Amino acid sequence: MALLELADIHKSYYLGKEEFPVLKGIDLQLERGEFVSILGESGGGKTTLMNIIGGLDREFEGMVKVEGQILDHQKEKQLDEYRRAMVGYIYQSYNLIPHLTVLDNVMVSLEMTTLRPVEKKQRAIQLLTEVGLSDHIKKHPRQLSGGQKQRVAIARALAADPQIIIADEPTGALDAQNTQEVLEILDRIAQDGKLVIAVTHSNEVANHGTRIVRLADGKIEADEQLRSSYPVQEGKRLTPQPLPAISSYRTAFKHLMYNFWQNSLIMLGVGIGLFAVILFSGIGNGVNGYLQNQINKVANPEVISVLKNQTGKKMTNEQLQSSIQNIAANLQGSTIKESDIHRIEQLKGVKRVEEGYIIPAYQLTNQAKEQSGTMMQTWSLAEKKDLLKAGHMPKNGELVLKKQDAIELFGNHSMKSFIGKTVKMEFQWVNAQKQPMIINLNLKVAGITDGTSSATVINAPTVRQALKRANAISEPNLLAVKVKSLDQVSHVANQINNLRTNGKRVVGAITIGSVLKRVNTYVKLAANILAAIAGISLLVSALMIIVTMYMSVSERTKEIGILRALGERKKDIRRLFTAESLLIGLFGAVFALVISLLVAWGLNVSLAHLIKYQIVQITVGNVIFAFLAAIIISFLAVVLPARRAANLNPIEALAED
Repeated sequence: MALLELADIHKSYYLGKEEFPVLKGIDLQLERGEFVSILGESGGGKTTLMNIIGGLDREFEGMVKVEGQILDHQKEKQLDEYRRAMVGYIYQSYNLIPHLTVLDNVMVSLEMTTLRPVEKKQRAIQLLTEVGLSDHIKKHPRQLSGGQKQRVAIARALAADPQIIIADEPTGALDAQNTQEVLEILDRIAQDGKLVIAVTHSNEVANHGTRIVRLADGKIEADEQLRSSYPVQEGKRLTPQPLPAISSYRTAFKHLMYNFWQNSLIMLGVGIGLFAVILFSGIGNGVNGYLQNQINKVANPEVISVLKNQTGKKMTNEQLQSSIQNIAANLQGSTIKESDIHRIEQLKGVKRVEEGYIIPAYQLTNQAKEQSGTMMQTWSLAEKKDLLKAGHMPKNGELVLKKQDAIELFGNHSMKSFIGKTVKMEFQWVNAQKQPMIINLNLKVAGITDGTSSATVINAPTVRQALKRANAISEPNLLAVKVKSLDQVSHVANQINNLRTNGKRVVGAITIGSVLKRVNTYVKLAANILAAIAGISLLVSALMIIVTMYMSVSERTKEIGILRALGERKKDIRRLFTAESLLIGLFGAVFALVISLLVAWGLNVSLAHLIKYQIVQITVGNVIFAFLAAIIISFLAVVLPARRAANLNPIEALAED
């Protein structure tokens, strides 16, 4: 049974509707151990016949049998398997992959076998040694002579242990000495029991084989047996397999490194866009954290401030905050009843309720000096000790002055010198008959605040006692509700807001969390806008990757043809270019991360003396987002170029200059 049988092969090319027959009924049987020369002039159909035998040309009429089995040229998967397992190519122009070393060029075929990695490398080195290139395995093709390149091509053709070696004008570009050496190597290959098919127009080359098939005008003109074919000894053959994904990734990485400086510009473009996104996100995190830190320094986030709901309807935090301004006009209507205070104390999640007062306006006097102010609030659970720059929290008969008030009353001295001094305080209130009255207090200064984020405050029991002594309304107009845990604040606030009497809401809750949420929303909005602007550069980066990949496909068209001839599938070609694009994106993300961390460190250090806080905070989430963005952008950018590369016709790709 013949290894390879061709029956009634016809092939035509068309220019418009005009037909140009190339092969006109080829019948041929070829055996193992033969060195068959297909001899003919240019245009006689030799290359076309080679492409049909090699499983590259699918558009023809006739039948091809391999080891007695029909090879269906309409089934691409079957052709890929056939080329991978049975065919090795040797080209006149060598067709080596320029960015791979001599060793790697041979390893390309071996990657599609089941050999272990160590065995693949050992076989590649052995083959290169047999063709006299053991000292050149680390060189690239550009560093070799023509004869050396052809020997690499022979080693690659033999690597996967194919049964059919197709040599297309294997000596056409070689001098006499290299021609003789290459022919001797081909003869040895035939002696090893393989079928060697040499396509040539040289009688000298043809006479070196065991058989000459003369092709003229698309027909076999003569079939001459020069000598007997070599005996075939059956032995263990390598087992082929589809190309593993990791091999595509390795090849992509090698090409990326080979053209690193060219690709680095693309990586830089991707990196700059991602750097801007990471940095602006980090600034947004830092500003949010700084504002939250500052607000938490002033007030305890686990404490809810409760005011009288004077509308009876649902009120937002903003409306409740605004209602404080109306307390002066309705002091009696702003107080909270004891019954309502008791109801709040019974709510689930409430740990403690402290009564307090908001005084709409006050006046402080020290001898001849006076200082007026608005909206004094009693010290409550919400206040932080961090507010104090000197002294302690106010007790009965004491108050804490903000620094500006203290200076106005006592002069510009050290803050500690103000402690213990006495001031007179007056504020307006109403009695039970709703008549205005003046409340007078003599108070001792207990502490001083910086005055930038806090105000003068007084002890709540002190105010209550003064109001009772003057027969004024003493019910509180402010409550500080301490919640058992931070995660219960929102739930407790909702319960407080939903307290009703006769269907009307009686109180409203203000939480620091709501203030923080509003501030954070504004900051995040600004940061997102900046990040979106930075994201435009990512779009530009994606376009750069698309252009780069299309250029890469054009520059590597012949490489694509080589890989397809060796048995790689369309999906392997797509994966090769996709992997390279993803590597560009990932390297760009790494560059962006490094630069972002350096810039963040620089900004934080330079601003440390102004703000004792890290204003740029790059989180793990920011980093993950950046890498995901890089992967998504680079993947989307390569979809069309990779598809174009996979759909290239292998014959046309191999013919590309």
